[in-house]
Amino acid sequence: MRRISAWAAIFAVPTMVAGVYGMNFEHMPELGWSFGYPLAVGLMAMASGCLYCAFRRNGWL
Repeated sequence: MRRISAWAAIFAVPTMVAGVYGMNFEHMPELGWSFGYPLAVGLMAMASGCLYCAFRRNGWL
């Protein structure tokens, strides 16, 4: 049960970030930046990686 919960939490982070950016807002400052998309992808990867490391250290994965 812990393993399933850990993987669900890891996949929830990119789902949340991609859901916010997929709403087609017009007035988000980072949409006009040339590095806005790489920053969002990097944020998803970093947050998922941190969660993976934390769950691995606690013995959930």
